[in-house]
Amino acid sequence: MNYFELFNIPVSLKPDQQQLKKRYYELSRQYHPDFYTKENDWDQAEALEKASDVNKAYKTFLNPDNTIKYVLQQKGLLEEEEKYQLPQDFLMEVLELNEQLLEAKMEEDIAATNQVKSSIANLNEEIYQPVKTIIEGYKEGESSDADLLKVKDYYFKKKYLDRILATM
Repeated sequence: MNYFELFNIPVSLKPDQQQLKKRYYELSRQYHPDFYTKENDWDQAEALEKASDVNKAYKTFLNPDNTIKYVLQQKGLLEEEEKYQLPQDFLMEVLELNEQLLEAKMEEDIAATNQVKSSIANLNEEIYQPVKTIIEGYKEGESSDADLLKVKDYYFKKKYLDRILATM
């Protein structure tokens, strides 16, 4: 099941949210199990499965990180539970931020905690800038695997930063 084909939208790292919402409602009505109550068991089961796929796809597309992950997996550039090696300098920078956060939490220093949040937001923006045009302008068949590998690096860095933010 390819979510982009299901929704009949172009492959994108950043799908058009209005088009996505419109297609979601159309597909939800088309495959809603209540419309298949008088059908045979096979058709009911198929409608239920399609409705489930529509919901999973929509949930994936609503989250930018999940959309990136999905496209990378579809392209064979990301494996489930992949252990990705991040650059050492990035890891050191994140380790420093994590230590600052732990210290701020222990001292219950709200200003220091907010400063760490701000530093993480800045780092998030810093890692996004090199891939911004790739993510926002991705075109199936035009964008290269090398571009997608840059997005993959960004994806794992952002995931790392998100884990720290989740502890706040």
